[in-house]
Amino acid sequence: MSNLSDLAPLARPHALSEDIAAELARRIDTGEFGPGARLPTEKTLAETFGVSRPVVREAIARLRNDGLVETRQGAGAFVAANPRSLRLKFDALPAVAMPVPAAKTGRSKPRPNATTADNTAALREIFELRALLEPVVAELAARRAQPADLAAMQASLDAMDAALAAGTNAARADDAFHNALAAATGNRRVTQLMDFLGAHFSGTREVAWQADADGSAPYSAAAQAEHHALFAAVASGAAPQARRRSLAHVRGVARRAGIELPADLGGTREKA
Repeated sequence: MSNLSDLAPLARPHALSEDIAAELARRIDTGEFGPGARLPTEKTLAETFGVSRPVVREAIARLRNDGLVETRQGAGAFVAANPRSLRLKFDALPAVAMPVPAAKTGRSKPRPNATTADNTAALREIFELRALLEPVVAELAARRAQPADLAAMQASLDAMDAALAAGTNAARADDAFHNALAAATGNRRVTQLMDFLGAHFSGTREVAWQADADGSAPYSAAAQAEHHALFAAVASGAAPQARRRSLAHVRGVARRAGIELPADLGGTREKA
């Protein structure tokens, strides 16, 4: 048998949706699709690029997150009136996997395709950005959350609890929880910013719900306990505690991904 020990993990190939989004962005930049212009229908784009409609929808979602297009229910996607005004864009987050827990291996070790030296810096930057923004959002949410906001967060928590019990992936419910937290600030600009950034933060939430070959997700319970602690602080209106709980959650997810954030990041050291 060949020796495979010196083989490195394969780089994640670009998703088809990324290529389609890049091509549509190029056509918008060149003026082929001008401000206010309606993009071809999903069906037309799918046939043109030879892909499925879900791939096209994902590409349009990427353009929307980049501020290049706006979607109108029942009408389709339209080029934004000023498509160059919101061109803040992040590089695609590298694929990442949590290390195998020490309890299963005797010592913690990387899974195949786990975080490598090439993508650790990118992940660290995303986690640091989360640590700078999310605690402030949580603090404001604790001061302003209305019953409907708390109900939305509770629904996401319940969905994650159910997934944890069933051994299924709840990354989308995780995203929804954080989106509801941002909406609880009552500030539309904060909600819009966190919605935009959420597309890039989502990958760092996904790792908490990765399952082992035996179907267990050893890090999910820890992340969910942090969610519950954060929600309890917000629901009780304990703003300083909500800020600390949010920071502790980001630190926890980063640590479980093998990244130790600076002790004073976020303006305060982690507290109980």
